[in-house]
Amino acid sequence: MTNPHDPRGDRLQKVLAHAGVGSRRYCEVLMEQGRVEVDGKIVTELGTRIDPEKVSIHVDGMPIQGHEEKVTIALYKPPGVVSTMDDDMGRPSLSQYVEDRTERLFHVGRLDQDTEGLILLSNDGELTHRLTHPSYEVPKTYIARVEGTVTRGLGKVLTKGVNLEDGFVKVDDFVLRESAARNSIVEITLHSGRNRVVRRIMEEVGHPVMELVRTRFGTVEVGHLKPGRTRQVAGSELSALMHLVDM
Repeated sequence: MTNPHDPRGDRLQKVLAHAGVGSRRYCEVLMEQGRVEVDGKIVTELGTRIDPEKVSIHVDGMPIQGHEEKVTIALYKPPGVVSTMDDDMGRPSLSQYVEDRTERLFHVGRLDQDTEGLILLSNDGELTHRLTHPSYEVPKTYIARVEGTVTRGLGKVLTKGVNLEDGFVKVDDFVLRESAARNSIVEITLHSGRNRVVRRIMEEVGHPVMELVRTRFGTVEVGHLKPGRTRQVAGSELSALMHLVDM
């Protein structure tokens, strides 16, 4: 069996990341664990370079398209849908909205089951990694209907920060859209990716969330997307998103 190394090719972990397998570091771990094969040969050497057009690549026995064109999709996730591509409990998942796509797509971050709005799907492993890594502090914007009368002073409280059970967190921006006796509408922007963080913040300050919609992820806005609909992120919109995370 010939050595798949091609000194003029791309590093194998880079090819895997661009094919949507995961971040480069994750792909390196897969290689070190002996889970990556090139032309039937297990490859563990991180310096291995290949030409993805000339070899076959398998991870855990599954074929990987090393030259697959990268694509990023904006999806308006309806409430009641879980943020996975396949749910072992049979609940509605993200894959049903991209059944016509041939790419192996991954969700970029998560929205809890009850939250609706913008979620990104991509087969670009490096972009996905950067958009979800805390060091890039990618902002997300939400509009929430909350219980009770919210005053403008709450914005100062939230931008200063509150303590949750898993640590201190603060919002980047706060806008009071509507305030009434029974409920109010607020817009919150923050870069924290903690689980259910908006709901927990508002609960902590005495205004539990009744409805929650994510309207923006990084530089991508939900725009006129309707629940369950998708559109491709491309051109200047994609360029702005990649620039946000130094790509």
